[in-house]
Amino acid sequence: VQLQASGGGLVQAGGSLRLSCVSSTKISSCYVVGWSRQAPGKQRELVASMSSGGNTNYAGSAKDRFTISRENAKNSVYLQMNSLKPEDTAIYYCYCQGLKNYWGQGTQVTVSS
Repeated sequence: VQLQASGGGLVQAGGSLRLSCVSSTKISSCYVVGWSRQAPGKQRELVASMSSGGNTNYAGSAKDRFTISRENAKNSVYLQMNSLKPEDTAIYYCYCQGLKNYWGQGTQVTVSS
């Protein structure tokens, strides 16, 4: 299984980005899909997740600014990020939690002040 993340880039504070993650297999087989991030010198942290039933969970820093969604027909997971802050700068990874866990290769998000 391969997860291909894209959509990262350089954006000014207050801007928006939409991350996409395409799976090589059916994401409907994932119990949970989500996004985590890792900033330089910091541990990886969960940003947002969504269960197969549609329940969502967000990190406190992401709540009210980020929205996770999934489109099973396209085997895709998205992360809409609004009101971006410099502290959101990190490499963002998508993942699929199923019988096995899979991670994408990451996409860099850089937010300038």
